[in-house]
This record gives sequence, C-alpha cells and structure tokens, in this order.
Amino acid sequence: MEMQTLIDTAVGAGFALGGWLGRQVWDAVQKMKEDIHRLEVDLPSNYIRKDEFSEAMREIKDMLAKIFDKLDAKADK
Repeated sequence: MEMQTLIDTAVGAGFALGGWLGRQVWDAVQKMKEDIHRLEVDLPSNYIRKDEFSEAMREIKDMLAKIFDKLDAKADK
C-alpha cells in the first residue's frame, strides 16, 4: 500500500468518526431542547408560583392571628 492511500484512509476514517460524533451531539442537543420545552410547559401546572404561595401564606397568617386573638380574649376572662 502506498503512503498516500494510508493517509487518505486515515483521514476518511477520522472524518467518519467526527461525523458520527457530531451527529450524536446534535441528537442530544435536540432531545435536550425538547425536554426543556416540555419542562417549560409543565412547570406552571405542577408547581405553585411564588406570588400564589405568598398570598396563601398571608391568608393562613391572618387566620392564625384571629385565632390567637380569640384565645387571648378567652384566657383573659
């Protein structure tokens, strides 16, 4: 075999390996984009937003304050 044939074969194999690797990376990036998009769509329906949580906690604190006020009034009698 001539040296040029060996070099051409090695370069061809290198390009084939690089092409395969590039395709694997491309597919992984596309799958990650799909996963992130699905997460963006599902996240608001699965988890409570911060402002909703703050509002709910405010309501609970108000109810507890009323209960404590009634208990304090009851204990004073």
